[in-house]
Amino acid sequence: MKIRFLGAADTVTGSRHLVEIGDQRLLLDCGLFQGFKTWRERNWQPLPVPAASIDAVLLSHAHLDHSGYLPALVKQGFRGPIYCSAPTRDLAEVLLLDSAHLQEEDARRANRHGFSRHAPALPLYTVADAKRAITRLQPMPTGRPWRIGDVTGQLVPVGHLLGACAVRLRGEDGRTLVFSGDLGRADDLLMPAPQTIAQADVLLVESTYGNRLHPHEDVQQHLGAIVRETVRRGGSVLLPSFAVGRAQALLLVLQRLKAAGEIPAELPVFLDSPMAIAATGLYQRHRRALRIPAREAATLCDGVTLVARAQDSEKLTRSRYPSVVISASGMATGGRVLHHLKAMAPNPRHHIVFPGFQVAGTRGAKLIEGAPDVKIFGEYVAVKAQVSHLEGFSGHADAQGLLDWLHGFEAPPAQTWVVHGEPAASDALRSRIADRLGWRVAVPEHGAEVQA
Repeated sequence: MKIRFLGAADTVTGSRHLVEIGDQRLLLDCGLFQGFKTWRERNWQPLPVPAASIDAVLLSHAHLDHSGYLPALVKQGFRGPIYCSAPTRDLAEVLLLDSAHLQEEDARRANRHGFSRHAPALPLYTVADAKRAITRLQPMPTGRPWRIGDVTGQLVPVGHLLGACAVRLRGEDGRTLVFSGDLGRADDLLMPAPQTIAQADVLLVESTYGNRLHPHEDVQQHLGAIVRETVRRGGSVLLPSFAVGRAQALLLVLQRLKAAGEIPAELPVFLDSPMAIAATGLYQRHRRALRIPAREAATLCDGVTLVARAQDSEKLTRSRYPSVVISASGMATGGRVLHHLKAMAPNPRHHIVFPGFQVAGTRGAKLIEGAPDVKIFGEYVAVKAQVSHLEGFSGHADAQGLLDWLHGFEAPPAQTWVVHGEPAASDALRSRIADRLGWRVAVPEHGAEVQA
């Protein structure tokens, strides 16, 4: 068994791990690099092996830092299956089409206004590329093994996001590799706790929150207080949100706040993201995979204005009435939320609330760090609105949650690799695993190749 760490090895983004077992090449995740420009530039670098030589991709879940490079891989010649859970297949279709559309739009906007150094600016991939990738998605039942040539694959649900799974590979020699994907929280608002795995010879474990514990806060109470205070001063609350997972959790909390009388029942709530609208429908379709009652899942959008058309979104940015606006993207890296930010950031009556983890280098990270201005569509916009960060909405297991999941292994893996974290987070988790569990553990470098 040989592993090449092609992404999420020195960062918390761009998850790609190439595993060679015998004569087979399998890619665990196929994500986009996001955040700092030096990371994003990796999206344009060719893979170290021909895409056509990869036999299959195994996708842990649909978030773009795990799935968003798939259209580029297919564009480069990949023709194999992309295995995933059924909900992941449905969510990935929505996410990949939206990603391709945004990249095409960003390229057109850059060419129109001339704020790109490239002439012409080109998208990494197109909607047509995304559609070709989607045809290769092959949903598999969770918990049951299946054959990939001489290898046995298995998907194990781990919370975090609808359809998210750890991946388990078993070679003909009986040796196993487990890739955690992104692990969810035991107390997640929407998803059940991660299922544990009993055995692995080689383990790749994520470390997004490897150096942090979630705050002991009641996110419903905190968000309710923010909404009440903002509405009293005549402002609106902007919630930049991941369209998948986070938007649905926010809708759930806002519905509970209204039902409890903690925010005005008549307060307008807008879901301004076609992708979030589509994803909410998928959460309702796959509601048996959620931890909330089916009736709550069915009422997530009751009384919510779904903003699908671009012209209605533009009209919303000009509204002067207090409201709550949920719009993508969650780290303010693109999408409609940028128009809302541009309109709301200069006004001290408004409140911008980031509900979850922000990758270093993104607009979201800069805003919660107190940036006095941010660059939007090629120009700097003053930030006078109040800015808050609600970490309690994170869908990731924290440092203790990661250790709790690792305790589920009946014996130590022969080797554990800590991936998908910023350097400080990955090293902190490495240290915790070594000190508390006594396992053999290391943090790989980007591009490293190891024998497992």
